Amino acid sequence: MSVLELSQLPTDVISSVVFSPDSNTLGVSSWDKDRAILIYRRSASSAPFELSSTIAANGPILDLCFGANDDDVYAVGLDQSTARYSISGGAESREVLSSSSKPTNKVAYSREHKAVLSISWNCTLHIHDADSKQYIVLQLAAKPFALSLTADKAVVTMAERKVHVYALADLKTLVGQAGSTAGMQQPIPAKPWQERESSLKFMTRASATMPDGTGFAASSIEGRVGVEWFDEEANQKMYAFKCHRDKSTTVNAEGQEVPVDIIYPVNAIAFHPIHGTFATGGGDGVVALWDAKTKRRIRQYPKLPASVAAMDFSADGKMLAIGISPGFEDGKEEDMPDPELVKVYIREMGESEAKGKPAKEK
Repeated sequence: MSVLELSQLPTDVISSVVFSPDSNTLGVSSWDKDRAILIYRRSASSAPFELSSTIAANGPILDLCFGANDDDVYAVGLDQSTARYSISGGAESREVLSSSSKPTNKVAYSREHKAVLSISWNCTLHIHDADSKQYIVLQLAAKPFALSLTADKAVVTMAERKVHVYALADLKTLVGQAGSTAGMQQPIPAKPWQERESSLKFMTRASATMPDGTGFAASSIEGRVGVEWFDEEANQKMYAFKCHRDKSTTVNAEGQEVPVDIIYPVNAIAFHPIHGTFATGGGDGVVALWDAKTKRRIRQYPKLPASVAAMDFSADGKMLAIGISPGFEDGKEEDMPDPELVKVYIREMGESEAKGKPAKEK
């Protein structure tokens, strides 16, 4: 199937790529504060995506999501705020919903509950009522790294292998009881619906929930993915597997050439909304498709010229957006990324391209 490369991209690292609910708009966020949020639109399903809005910010944007429609965008970043951007009619307006004492790194919108959730490196979870703008701040057990939602749950993965699962209905009720629109609020304690230990031993890079709402997958810096279910009985089949690794050789102290594994972080993970399979993207520049139920790799795509930073499937499952940029796996964090390696691709998915594989016969 065809692959489209978008134009007029940022010059710094891509942080997220997200489709709108109707699949005709794509949002891209980055560390380039002059092109922090880019909105691409298409007029019809057969038309190409073209840049329609460029939004500057006070600093790098770390994540974004669409709200109830493709004109509402929520974004978080190093400026420590959770903000709503209205981009209707070619004009943009910005409204700060809440602020934190440290950068805010992930944001998600619940259509079912009309709620905006964001997490901050100061170990807090912010829950906003999208209509009233009231919000509350919950104290988390550790520094959060990833946030993902089902129709009724929020999954927060944190340091120290902690994972908290919250019931969205309970969070929305708390906002109604204790919420306000004050600029800064003190965190309040709230017991999660479920507390668990991650199956991954090293730092989480990304997470995504299953389309049927029964579980989630998370990825780590150590080239592993863990697949887990919320139900205790179903979670007996939880598992983790190695991926995004390469073989090489090195010379040991005795001067002998010995084999070594090169391990890349798994930076992005996204579930296909129709088939329930999922894609992973790694620091090796590779995107792979997996069947969570049969534990099989479906396919692996050709290596891309830079680290995969972010991915998202369109709501109809017909497209996969892939954002790549230098991931500093080579240790050159002090260097500015090469703009030629900052790219966003939209891959058209074949009807059965992401379909699962049957289990292997025993």
